[in-house]
Amino acid sequence: MKTNNIMSKWLATMPYMHSLLRITSAFLFIQSGTMKLFSFPMGMPEGVTADPFSQIWIGGVLETFGGALILLGFYTRPIAFLLSGEMAVAYFQFHAQQNFWPIINGGIPAILYCFIWLYFSAAGAGAWSIDSFLQKRKTTS
Repeated sequence: MKTNNIMSKWLATMPYMHSLLRITSAFLFIQSGTMKLFSFPMGMPEGVTADPFSQIWIGGVLETFGGALILLGFYTRPIAFLLSGEMAVAYFQFHAQQNFWPIINGGIPAILYCFIWLYFSAAGAGAWSIDSFLQKRKTTS
């Protein structure tokens, strides 16, 4: 009986854990974009530039501003789908050609973000989000 009560309480936290995963992932993801666009919190590796409208610059825009929208939980499904695709392209274009193994080619973050964003494109933003707030307002009107 007690185990069932603990499990039900833990399961009740699921929508909030879902939101925490989204918020934390987006916060970390935004840093990849701000590195490319603003050299913050650090600059790009030596010899790599993000010239305006280059592929790296476009990636920085998507990561910074798309990541911010996901952090807020606003238009989460379509933005997450777009960013999932961006990460798939990043992996296959920049990482996979270096080596088969992601630990060697530096592609682990790209793979993880690809599947995290794919998950959010299907699952939505979670309880703590603008999307959820707007949906609640729509159903109560």
